[in-house]
Amino acid sequence: MSRVARRPAPPATDRRVRDLIVDAVDELVRSRGWSATTMSDVATAAGVSRQTVYNEFGSRPELVQAYVQREIEALIGQVETLVRSRADDARGALHGAFGLFLELASDEPLVRVIVNDAEGDELVRLLTATGLAVASDRLGALIVEVWPQVCAADARLLAESMARLAISHALSPTVPATQAADAVTRMVGPFVDEILGARR
Repeated sequence: MSRVARRPAPPATDRRVRDLIVDAVDELVRSRGWSATTMSDVATAAGVSRQTVYNEFGSRPELVQAYVQREIEALIGQVETLVRSRADDARGALHGAFGLFLELASDEPLVRVIVNDAEGDELVRLLTATGLAVASDRLGALIVEVWPQVCAADARLLAESMARLAISHALSPTVPATQAADAVTRMVGPFVDEILGARR
């Protein structure tokens, strides 16, 4: 394969290589954690050269950031599906989405590594920063899509607040997911009623 300069929109073959590399990161994080994983390990697991890994991601921090973002987006994608299915029950959607996120996060290798204190601060910072950015943006847009009467500012406030609470509960779990969802729904529910125009 000839080496070419990085392009803003890589062709499908490059996307496939990137996916293979990130898949390899996932396998290695599951089996040994991130701190014990080298770029050479990733290259071997992906079946590509070490230079290919560097060509695609530039550095180890950029590679783990791509992995973190993919994992967060996958979790949020399932949350979005649930919310859309409960458009007629905002509180139920809130409760179900929060509980689902925590259930999925509890089985997420990235989250388990952090909860077990195996990796130090690097993954915590990445997961928190990337998780907040991705979740806030996508959930804010989702709220306006499903409930168009909600203004963008209120949707953003709710989305960011829920993202912060979800990440906090996922990284420092103290109660079962359903119990956490009950508590958060009780606390946030009145605001949801307000921005939807419901009056009790």
